[in-house]
Amino acid sequence: MTDAKTGKTLTLKKKTVAAGDNPEGERRKRAGGRARQVAQLDRQREQQRSMTPDPRPSSLPQPTTGTGTGTGTGTGTTPAPRKPSAERNRYPGEPIPERQPNSYAEQDAFRSKPGARRAAATPRAEIFPVFTPCPQGLEDALVAEMQALGFDDAVPARAGCRFHTDWTGILRANLYSRLATRVLVEVAYGPVQHEDDILDLALDTPWERWFGAEQTLRVDTSAIRSPMQSLQYCNLRVKDGICDRLRDREGERPSIDTVRPDARVHLFLTEDSATLYLDTSGESLFKRGWRMEKGEAPLRENLAAGILALSGWDPSQALMDPFCGSGTILIEGAWIALGVPAGIWRPFGFERLRNHDARHWRDLKDEARSRIAPRLESPIVGYDLDPSAIEAAKSNLDRAWLTPGTIRFEVGDARSAPPAADSGWLVTNPPYGERLPSEQDTGLWREWAQNLKQNYSDWNVSIISSDMDLPKALRLKPLRRYPLYNGALDCRLFSFEMVAAGYRQK
Repeated sequence: MTDAKTGKTLTLKKKTVAAGDNPEGERRKRAGGRARQVAQLDRQREQQRSMTPDPRPSSLPQPTTGTGTGTGTGTGTTPAPRKPSAERNRYPGEPIPERQPNSYAEQDAFRSKPGARRAAATPRAEIFPVFTPCPQGLEDALVAEMQALGFDDAVPARAGCRFHTDWTGILRANLYSRLATRVLVEVAYGPVQHEDDILDLALDTPWERWFGAEQTLRVDTSAIRSPMQSLQYCNLRVKDGICDRLRDREGERPSIDTVRPDARVHLFLTEDSATLYLDTSGESLFKRGWRMEKGEAPLRENLAAGILALSGWDPSQALMDPFCGSGTILIEGAWIALGVPAGIWRPFGFERLRNHDARHWRDLKDEARSRIAPRLESPIVGYDLDPSAIEAAKSNLDRAWLTPGTIRFEVGDARSAPPAADSGWLVTNPPYGERLPSEQDTGLWREWAQNLKQNYSDWNVSIISSDMDLPKALRLKPLRRYPLYNGALDCRLFSFEMVAAGYRQK
């Protein structure tokens, strides 16, 4: 600093300790919190000296943390310890993990313990039971998808699957799942005999950890064989329980918004129990964010992805749809082949919950984007007789962030459309029911089947239809039949293998 009167620079000299004041180098005594801190540092240094010397080159930078693992005497100022990254950016409801080793010596000793390597890489986190609903018929395919994503305990359930995971796993399930309709986190479960039991269950659930009075709310109710007289009244009981709890703890009730709420809660009732779920998805997961143009009878995106999964399509092989409509099956196929996560371009409900870690979520998406392939290995081709359907498909292609050359959409007739490659998969949702007048029915199937038999040897053909007699009309014998529901419509996915000898019935 500078003396204002003389203009001289003033310096602070270090205080020296005379030899007689500190015999035999004895440290000066301390008391209070500083003494405890110095004692802790001494213990850590003693532990380090007893360990194997660090084998790493001395040129490697050493960690600098608030625990004071350096070579000082402990008399200087110790920086305040930083919050661990897991504490700064932990997900809603996650407990702060135990401190991990800081110094290289501590890390080596920690890793030497049985099972310590995995524990160090994955701090303990709260595990949640999760239910992911899906279209009926896709349960096994959804289980396979979830297990491929790393949820090893995934098991099928009625119109969905169940598994357990931490909050990061919940984010990943929303981001990557192509077959699930929602990702629901179970937050409460209990026996119920009366509507007031539902109220008590909602009152006892810690909703404040997920959302508060400043956020809007929506509650939905579904049931199987429930004795409750009115599901609407049960829905009201849940709302009352949530609002009363938040009013008691935060002084205000949340507003109800049935269109675009910040938080969604689902009540599921059985004969004698109730389960409350927190919906982390928001809008249904089949809404990828790209489909604005719809054909006459569009498939939902997750059903289209499920059909591709059941067909056994190899994403490195050619894919065709001769009745492509607005292009749902083929666009889903292109995303699968390129490795584009199903939820990469859409918002999610968990982004509006309390304590949402936007930085962690951004990192997950950045990692997913880095793995997207630049181009397809094989052609994807769609035909349709209706020029307006082809224009709708091209518009959807553009909104799906795919270049025009990714999928070839052309006006064409399935009865004369040539195969896109020597072998591949043909997966389609042809017209049936009201979309196909009865006088055209017989001629279309006969002529299309003739094209398949003559030109599509070594191709796999999968057709979804509500017409259970479709194989008979095609005069082909299916290898497999998968029961599926297109909305409320009972359908079958028929799989055929086109070989030179054919599977033609006599």
